[in-house]
Amino acid sequence: MATDKKLFLFEEVEKHNKIKDCWLIISGKVYDVTPFMDEHPGGDEVLLSAAGKDGSDDFEDVGHSDAARGMMEKYYIGEIDPSTVPTKRTYIPPQQAPHTHDNTLIKILQFLVPLLILGFALVVRHYTKKD
Repeated sequence: MATDKKLFLFEEVEKHNKIKDCWLIISGKVYDVTPFMDEHPGGDEVLLSAAGKDGSDDFEDVGHSDAARGMMEKYYIGEIDPSTVPTKRTYIPPQQAPHTHDNTLIKILQFLVPLLILGFALVVRHYTKKD
């Protein structure tokens, strides 16, 4: 680890939550894991889900090996200022476009599928019936 510990505000770390710019807070330490995104065994989605926030609980829940913990040293960039970390995290759902359905096709299929089944049954009965 570097001998000079830079102190980061939570608001600064929070901005680094993209695939090309990903910082994590784990046990009060700040890590720039951007170069590790492609190499992470769990995929980059796992790192992105904890990016820009305190990922200590997520990290500990997985039960990382000693080797994984040792790898963290090369991504260490400083410490987090504990007074800037929110005491309670608020869930902010991801933004997505409103989902609209065009139910016309579904209604047509609900009408046609039973008719097709009935027609198929009548054709089978007609050709398999003995005179």
